[in-house]
Amino acid sequence: QVQLVESGGGLVQAGGSLRLSCAASGSIFSIATMGWYRQAPGKQRELVARITSGGSTNYADSVKGRFTISRDNAKSTVYLQMNSLKPEDTAVYYCNANSLVVYWGQGTQVTVSS
Repeated sequence: QVQLVESGGGLVQAGGSLRLSCAASGSIFSIATMGWYRQAPGKQRELVARITSGGSTNYADSVKGRFTISRDNAKSTVYLQMNSLKPEDTAVYYCNANSLVVYWGQGTQVTVSS
């Protein structure tokens, strides 16, 4: 069984930065594609960024140039560095692991005030 635990969310002013972390238990981390998704109130969950086991990344257009996803396989942890935050980035951010079976974390709230 894989467990994903997110941390690092909080309240920040527009233009500020936050760094989210997702620690994974279980043995799949090194082979899984890891991703960050977000869901704002009244909206569907959307992909923010993901990184393959080989380190290839892709980002939503809305966060390109502002967010950076990275992973540390030795620590079984994936990170999302978020810079130049905007009020529209406000959402619950979820960590995702995809290795044939898909796993989700419990989510962490990010609130950006204007």
